[in-house]
Amino acid sequence: MWSYTLDSHYSPGTRLTGFKVEATDGHIGKVDEATEEVGSAYIVVDTGPWIFGKEVLLPAGTIVRVDTKEEKILVNRTKEQIKNAPEYDKDKHRGDAAYRSQLGTYYGRDHS
Repeated sequence: MWSYTLDSHYSPGTRLTGFKVEATDGHIGKVDEATEEVGSAYIVVDTGPWIFGKEVLLPAGTIVRVDTKEEKILVNRTKEQIKNAPEYDKDKHRGDAAYRSQLGTYYGRDHS
Protein backbone atom coordinates (compact mmCIF):
# COMPACT_ATOMS: atom_id res chain seq x y z
CA MET A 1 0.00 0.00 0.00
CA TRP A 2 2.88 2.39 0.75
CA SER A 3 4.93 1.80 -2.42
CA TYR A 4 4.56 2.98 -6.00
CA THR A 5 3.64 0.13 -8.34
CA LEU A 6 5.64 -0.56 -11.47
CA ASP A 7 2.60 0.00 -13.67
CA SER A 8 1.98 3.52 -12.29
CA HIS A 9 4.69 4.83 -14.66
CA TYR A 10 6.24 6.70 -11.75
CA SER A 11 9.95 7.41 -12.08
CA PRO A 12 11.81 7.99 -8.79
CA GLY A 13 12.90 11.59 -8.47
CA THR A 14 9.90 12.99 -10.36
CA ARG A 15 8.70 16.12 -8.60
CA LEU A 16 4.95 15.54 -8.13
CA THR A 17 4.11 18.70 -6.17
CA GLY A 18 1.50 20.69 -8.08
CA PHE A 19 0.31 17.74 -10.21
CA LYS A 20 -3.49 17.45 -10.62
CA VAL A 21 -5.04 14.41 -8.96
CA GLU A 22 -7.95 12.53 -10.52
CA ALA A 23 -10.12 9.96 -8.74
CA THR A 24 -11.96 7.35 -10.82
CA ASP A 25 -14.90 9.77 -11.03
CA GLY A 26 -13.27 13.18 -11.33
CA HIS A 27 -10.80 15.80 -10.19
CA ILE A 28 -10.02 15.96 -6.45
CA GLY A 29 -7.22 18.51 -6.15
CA LYS A 30 -3.48 19.07 -6.47
CA VAL A 31 -0.47 17.45 -4.84
CA ASP A 32 0.77 19.54 -1.93
CA GLU A 33 3.46 17.09 -0.80
CA ALA A 34 4.90 13.82 -2.10
CA THR A 35 7.42 11.34 -0.78
CA GLU A 36 9.10 8.29 -2.22
CA GLU A 37 10.37 6.72 0.99
CA VAL A 38 10.66 2.97 0.54
CA GLY A 39 7.67 1.29 2.20
CA SER A 40 6.04 4.56 3.29
CA ALA A 41 5.53 6.63 0.12
CA TYR A 42 2.46 8.85 -0.20
CA ILE A 43 1.03 12.04 -1.62
CA VAL A 44 -0.85 14.75 0.26
CA VAL A 45 -3.62 16.30 -1.85
CA ASP A 46 -5.02 19.77 -1.27
CA THR A 47 -8.67 19.30 -2.21
CA GLY A 48 -9.40 23.03 -2.43
CA PRO A 49 -13.14 23.76 -2.40
CA TRP A 50 -14.09 20.13 -3.11
CA ILE A 51 -13.87 19.13 0.60
CA PHE A 52 -13.80 22.65 2.05
CA GLY A 53 -10.04 23.08 1.70
CA LYS A 54 -9.25 19.81 3.43
CA GLU A 55 -6.07 17.88 2.71
CA VAL A 56 -6.05 14.11 2.26
CA LEU A 57 -3.18 11.64 2.40
CA LEU A 58 -3.13 8.91 -0.25
CA PRO A 59 -0.71 5.99 0.02
CA ALA A 60 1.41 5.51 -3.12
CA GLY A 61 -0.33 2.17 -3.71
CA THR A 62 -3.54 4.00 -4.67
CA ILE A 63 -1.79 5.62 -7.62
CA VAL A 64 -2.61 3.94 -10.92
CA ARG A 65 -0.72 6.24 -13.25
CA VAL A 66 1.54 9.29 -13.22
CA ASP A 67 1.32 11.33 -16.41
CA THR A 68 4.34 13.66 -16.39
CA LYS A 69 3.40 15.28 -19.70
CA GLU A 70 -0.07 16.30 -18.45
CA GLU A 71 1.18 16.69 -14.84
CA LYS A 72 -1.67 14.47 -13.68
CA ILE A 73 -1.93 11.58 -11.22
CA LEU A 74 -4.71 9.01 -11.50
CA VAL A 75 -5.77 7.12 -8.37
CA ASN A 76 -7.92 3.99 -8.11
CA ARG A 77 -10.42 5.36 -5.60
CA THR A 78 -13.66 7.32 -6.00
CA LYS A 79 -14.18 10.81 -4.67
CA GLU A 80 -16.52 9.39 -2.03
CA GLN A 81 -13.93 6.84 -0.84
CA ILE A 82 -11.32 9.59 -0.52
CA LYS A 83 -13.78 11.92 1.22
CA ASN A 84 -14.63 9.17 3.77
CA ALA A 85 -10.98 8.29 4.53
CA PRO A 86 -9.56 8.84 8.01
CA GLU A 87 -8.88 12.54 8.47
CA TYR A 88 -5.42 13.73 7.47
CA ASP A 89 -3.37 14.79 10.47
CA LYS A 90 -0.25 16.84 9.63
CA ASP A 91 1.27 16.09 13.03
CA LYS A 92 0.73 12.32 12.98
CA HIS A 93 1.42 11.26 9.41
CA ARG A 94 5.22 11.17 9.64
CA GLY A 95 5.91 9.17 12.78
CA ASP A 96 2.70 7.64 14.09
CA ALA A 97 2.60 3.94 13.16
CA ALA A 98 -1.01 3.52 14.37
CA TYR A 99 -2.18 6.38 12.13
CA ARG A 100 -0.39 4.91 9.10
CA SER A 101 -1.85 1.51 9.92
CA GLN A 102 -5.36 3.01 10.05
CA LEU A 103 -4.88 4.65 6.65
CA GLY A 104 -3.32 1.50 5.18
CA THR A 105 -6.23 -0.60 6.41
CA TYR A 106 -8.79 1.85 5.01
CA TYR A 107 -7.20 2.14 1.57
CA GLY A 108 -6.20 -1.52 1.45
CA ARG A 109 -9.68 -2.95 1.82
CA ASP A 110 -12.08 -3.63 -1.01
CA HIS A 111 -14.57 -0.75 -1.26
CA SER A 112 -16.74 -2.18 -4.01
